[in-house]
Formats: sequence, C-alpha cells, structure tokens
Amino acid sequence: MRRRPDHNLKNPARSRRNAVVRSVPARGGASAGRRARFTGDLGERVYSPPENWHEPVGDGSGYQIIVQQAGKGFSHVVTEADIRERLAELPEEMTAGLEVVQLSQMTRKKKRFPCYGMQWGSAIYLYPIETSRTEVFTEPPIPSQRIEAQMYGARWEEQPNGYWHLIWTEEAIRDFYLNNVLIHELGHLLDQRNTKFRDRERFAEWFATEHGYKPSRRKALAAGALKKMVTKRHHK
Repeated sequence: MRRRPDHNLKNPARSRRNAVVRSVPARGGASAGRRARFTGDLGERVYSPPENWHEPVGDGSGYQIIVQQAGKGFSHVVTEADIRERLAELPEEMTAGLEVVQLSQMTRKKKRFPCYGMQWGSAIYLYPIETSRTEVFTEPPIPSQRIEAQMYGARWEEQPNGYWHLIWTEEAIRDFYLNNVLIHELGHLLDQRNTKFRDRERFAEWFATEHGYKPSRRKALAAGALKKMVTKRHHK
C-alpha cells in the first residue's frame, strides 16, 4: 500500500462504523505519493474515515451495486454497467462471494486519506477521484509508480512549485479502475489463505495482473489486430 504524504493510514473496523487499529507501512514500501487501496486486515492498520458496513448475507443471490453521490469536485470513474460488464467476464465462482459493490462518496474526512478502492467482508468499495482527473502529490513517484502509470496510460509531471501531478485521461483511469482496482479488491475478497498484510497485498497484486491487466491487454491486442485486418481489406 502506498499513501499520500502527511496523511495517516486508515482502515475500517468490524462494525458499522470504524475504530482505531495499528498502523502499517505504505504498500510498496514506506515512500509516499499514491492513493492507497485498503483491505479488511484489521491487525495491521490505522483508523479510516467512516464508511458504511454491509452485513454479509450469504444467500448466494448475487451482488448489488450501490451508487452514492461522488462529492463536490469529485467524479465516479466507472458506472454500474461498466462494473457488471467487467465482472461478467470472470468465472462465476470468482464473484460468487461478492454481495455489494459500492461507488462511495468522497467526504471531508475521507479527503484526509483518499483511496481508490477498499475490500471489507463481502463488499468492495470504489472511490471517486478529482473531476479534473489530476492528482497532486508533494513527493516524486518511485519507479514502480512510474511503471504503473505507464501501464495504464497515465503520466507524472513535475510542477514548478516542486509538487507532482499524476494526470489521467478518461480512458486511462477507467481502464485502471476496471482492470486493476476492481480486480485487486476482488482478489482480497477471494484470498482465504493469507493473513499478513504484505502477503495479502502480494496476492491481490498478482490476482489483478493475471485476471485484470493481462486479459485486458490480450483483448486490446486482438481488437487492434482485427481493426488492422478490416482496414487492410477495405483498402484493397
């Protein structure tokens, strides 16, 4: 987990509201500069902004999607249709335990440490980003952050005042949420073996790469090849 500078790590407790727990280093090391993804690893985290807790039902009736207002200056990256279409591409057993996907609201308290996504119990929470699609950081990105931005089509830019901007296009941030954040959090939901924070993060990253990034790139390459073939035939 990686976090923005000068903000505290936060995470929900097992209740309808959140409680204080222990802190843990940011994902990817102690360096700052990115939003974080939260998971339901209570023993290794710190208090997070209040969030709705959806009690697991366990009736196997499928998942529901709850859409909250994004908040002033923020926008949701994906729609309910986007989420359902993406999850439908996965084997049914991967989503059998998922009961709620919530597009959460960004509040004043959550701005203290905003995150892209969070898994808790049988629910996945996806958070909005700035409507400008530009995130502001006080420290430069580490190499892994630069690589991730390149993977999804975002770019880092150093500003004259010493700040750094992570700039997303609409297509890039949508790709990132559907093929990384959403699948990453689903990986946490499916991980019934690992208990330590770093092990859970390692599994979720692997899961997001294998079931999010790689399939989406194969699909994009196939679509590109088909487009070239059609264009070539059209010009004959």
